[in-house]
Amino acid sequence: MKPTGGDVTTLDKRLAGLDDAIESLANTSDFGKQLKLARVFSALRRLLVLPGGCAAVRTRAARLDAAGLFLGTDWATPQILVPALSTGSLLSPNVDTMVLETVSDLRLLAVAKGEYTHPDVSAEHARNHLTQVLAINLSLLFSPPTEAQRAQQGRMTTVPRELLGHLVEEVGYEKVLENLVDEIWRILRQRPIQVDSVKRMITQIAVARTNPDIDLGASGLGADRLISSLYSTTEACREDPGVDVYRGRLESMDDSALQSEATGFARSMHDTGLVSPYHAVLLRLLADKSDYLLSEAMGLSSTGRDCLLCYHELVHALIDAAVQVETAQGIYGLALMLERGILYQPPVAPALWRQLSLHLSQHARERLTAVFGPVPDPHTRLLSGMLSMLGLPLGVGQGDNPTCQSARALSMWAYNDPDYLLQTLAWAARDDEIVMHFEGQSISSRDLDAGVAVALPNDLDPVSMLVVPHLDRIYAEMGRRCIGREGDPHRWVNPEFHGWWSGRGFRINVDVATGQLIGLDEFIRHFYACYHPLYNGNQPLIHPQPAGIAATDSAARFVGWHAITVLRVSLDPEGTMRVYFYNPNNDSGQDWGDGVVVGTAGRGERFGEASLPFEQFASRLYIFHHDPLESGELAAVAADELDRVVGYMRRSWGADRMSAA
Repeated sequence: MKPTGGDVTTLDKRLAGLDDAIESLANTSDFGKQLKLARVFSALRRLLVLPGGCAAVRTRAARLDAAGLFLGTDWATPQILVPALSTGSLLSPNVDTMVLETVSDLRLLAVAKGEYTHPDVSAEHARNHLTQVLAINLSLLFSPPTEAQRAQQGRMTTVPRELLGHLVEEVGYEKVLENLVDEIWRILRQRPIQVDSVKRMITQIAVARTNPDIDLGASGLGADRLISSLYSTTEACREDPGVDVYRGRLESMDDSALQSEATGFARSMHDTGLVSPYHAVLLRLLADKSDYLLSEAMGLSSTGRDCLLCYHELVHALIDAAVQVETAQGIYGLALMLERGILYQPPVAPALWRQLSLHLSQHARERLTAVFGPVPDPHTRLLSGMLSMLGLPLGVGQGDNPTCQSARALSMWAYNDPDYLLQTLAWAARDDEIVMHFEGQSISSRDLDAGVAVALPNDLDPVSMLVVPHLDRIYAEMGRRCIGREGDPHRWVNPEFHGWWSGRGFRINVDVATGQLIGLDEFIRHFYACYHPLYNGNQPLIHPQPAGIAATDSAARFVGWHAITVLRVSLDPEGTMRVYFYNPNNDSGQDWGDGVVVGTAGRGERFGEASLPFEQFASRLYIFHHDPLESGELAAVAADELDRVVGYMRRSWGADRMSAA
C-alpha cells in the first residue's frame, strides 16, 4: 500500500527517527548494542504500521543489517533460515520477533532485487526463500487476522499482511503458486493425518486458478490434480455442484455409473491422500447398496475386501457413525485400516464396537467442540480421527508442542499394538484418566501435575487431543521417579511407557552430568551390531524401537534432543543401506546440516517414513534400545566408516562435546 496525503508527512517523520536510531546502533560497539536496540525496534514498529512502511524499511535493510539489528539471533545467518518457520515468527505474540522476521524478509527482497549484495546469500537463494515464505503464508495474505492475533499483536497485526502484500507485488503470484503446489505435494507424500492446512492451501490455489492473469505454467497440471481431488473428482461433481445436488444425482444412477464414481474417488484418494467431501456422500449411499461397490469406492485390494466382507456389520456401523461430509478424511483411514488387516487381531473388533457406543465425558466433548466446532458432534469427530490413526499410524504429529514422546507412543501403538491404543482412547475419552504402571506401581494421570507441555494442545488430531495430555503427565511422572538414578532416565522410562517390545538393553553416548560425548567407538559399533543387516546376521527389526536423536538445524547446529522410532533398516533402490524411521514433528523432510538431508520419498520410503543413510543416521543418534540377550559381539566396522560417522558428529552437535570422547 502506498502512502497518501497526511501519511507522507508522518512517514517522513518516522523515517527520520529510524535513521537516527540506525546510526546510533551502528556507532555502538557490539557489547553495547543491546541497549540501543530498543530504540531501533520502537522506530521500526512505528514505521511498519504505516502504508508504505515495508517499502521504506526495505531501502534501509542493508544499513539495519550492517548496524547489528540481527546480531546474536538466528536471522544473523540468513543463508540457513527455514521458510516453514516464518509463520510462527510472523504470528508471534512477541512483537520484536515479528519485526525481526519482517525486516529479514525485506532484506532478502533487497538482495533478490540486486539492491543489496550480501556476502552469504545470492539473489537466487533470496528469491527462492521468499517464494517459499509467500507460499507457506499465503493464507495470511487472504484471511483477516483472528481475534487471538489482534489481542496478542495489537496494531502490529496488520504488519504480516502488509509485508506479504509487498513481497507478492515484487515476486509475483506465478512463482509463489508454483512453490505452493510443490510444497503441498511434498507434504502429502508423507501422508499426515491432519490435512486441514493443506486443504486451505488448495482452496487458495483454486481461487487463484480462476484469475486469467495468473499462469501456473508447468505446475498447472499438479495444481489441477490437487483441486480436483477435493472439488471435482468425478464426472458427476465436475463443476463442484454442492453435496445436496450431488446426492440427488447419485440417487438416479445405475450400478455402472455408481461404479465409475466409486473408482474415480478411490483413485484420487490413494493418489493424493486427500478425500473429497463428495466421497463421503457416495460412501454413505453405497453402504446401503453393495459391498462390492463399497470396496471399489475405498480402492481395496483383496486383503481389504476380505476384511470388509468378514467384518461387514462393523464396517457399516463405522461408516454410519464416523463418515460425514465434514469428516470425509476418515474414509482414507478406514480404507487403510482394512488394508492392514488389523481387524483380524482378536481384540480389535470388540474394541471398535466399544468405541462406537462409548459415552464421552463432558470434558472430552467440550475439548473436541472447542477445537473442531460443534458440527459434526464430538463422537463422530473422534471416531473419524480414530480411523485415521489406525490407518495412518505414521501420520501422527505432535503439533507445535514439546510432546514428541507422547506422539511417538500413539504412533507406535497404532502401528504395533492397536488394541492398546483403543484402550487408552477409551480411558481418556470416557474417564478423563489413563492408568499406566511403572516398575509395578500404578500411575494415574488424574493425580498428576502438568507434564512437558505447559498448556493444553489445540493443534492435534482428535485422538491426540484427548490422549496426549494424559500421556504427557504420566511420562513426566515416570521421569520424576527416576530422579537420583545414575544415567539417563529413558533407560527405564521408554520400555515402561511405550511397551514390552522396547528393548531393555540401552546405549547412550552422552554423559548426562557433563553433556560430553563418551565411548563413541563402542556406541557406534554396538548400534551397527544391533541394527545393520550386514553386521547382525541379516536379522530384520521385528518391533519398532524408540530412539533419541540430537536434532540439528541446516547449519548443523545443535537444536535439542528429540524422540523418534526406528522402524526398519534395508537397502534403498540405489543400493544404499538406510535407516527408515518415524519422526513425530509433522514434517520429516528436514535439512540437518553438513549434507545430512532427511528423505521422505523416492528412496524406498513407505508413507510416513523418513530415512537417512545408515552412517548419517548413526551420526545424529544419541540413545537406542536393544535386546540385551541378542546384542552379540561389537561389529567389526571398518575404520574409515567409523571415521565418517564421527566426522559427522564432530562437524555438528558434537563440535563442543568431544573432550571426553
